[in-house]
Amino acid sequence: MNEAALIRAIALWSASTPGGDLVEGIGDDCAILRPRRNEDLLLTTDLVVEDVHFRRDTHPPAAIGWKCLARGISDIAAMGGEPRFALFSLVLPHWFGTAQLRGFYRGARELAGGLDVRIIGGDVTRGGKLVCDVVVIGSVPRGRALRRSGAKAGDGIYVSGPLGAAAASNWKTKAQPRIGLGVELRRRHRASACMDLSDGLSTDLPRMMLASGVAAELRSGSIPLAKGASLEQALHGGEDYELLFTLPPTARRDPESGFTLIGFVLDGPPGRVRLDGETLKPGGWDPFRRR
Repeated sequence: MNEAALIRAIALWSASTPGGDLVEGIGDDCAILRPRRNEDLLLTTDLVVEDVHFRRDTHPPAAIGWKCLARGISDIAAMGGEPRFALFSLVLPHWFGTAQLRGFYRGARELAGGLDVRIIGGDVTRGGKLVCDVVVIGSVPRGRALRRSGAKAGDGIYVSGPLGAAAASNWKTKAQPRIGLGVELRRRHRASACMDLSDGLSTDLPRMMLASGVAAELRSGSIPLAKGASLEQALHGGEDYELLFTLPPTARRDPESGFTLIGFVLDGPPGRVRLDGETLKPGGWDPFRRR
């Protein structure tokens, strides 16, 4: 199959037809979007690389497609937005043929269809390893996006669910972006700051505290552990894609919300995080850390 035929097949597998705010999808030099009134657009990009983020002996093509899209959609969830469009640029190795590519898009479409996300373009070429660069576009009411930089001393620090599942499963879990919760945190719960837990609590929380200019104190006994996960995996494992957020003391929470209070925001050196009184060093995912 040549490149032109491959692009026609991808357009078919993506199953996104123009309509509404999508004027033109796959097939021209650019997709054409028509923004709605009184909204801000959210744009995020994420790279997934063979033997860095997955291995082909543990992740079938459909799982890779789901994983690639889930990573980008989770960023939209962290800002209280709603995902709408995605673009995939792929580097295809010799082992990734037409059947594997069809499986990749089947996995991506399974996730996209459940969230009303349309795949509207990208690029494809050959290379030594499978690489996916996904771009996800979402939207949020103008001026209402959740950010990392709003946490204040006295706020509670919460996570949306148990941590460590991905690490405990040897990275075989299927990420479930928390879109609905992100919207609820923006609309109802008055979250002061929010981000998704992609690189591990010990790495992501200092980033939030640094952006907000504050410090944090955690209690290890309050951190919810996924089934079979250790505290070490919950702190450093990464790829949980739960939401990490802060709520002001006056914010009301439903008893059935499932939120877990794990600590508090404090005045202190920006970015410092203490666990049970001791400094917590970032130990999560960092592709540039020497190992």
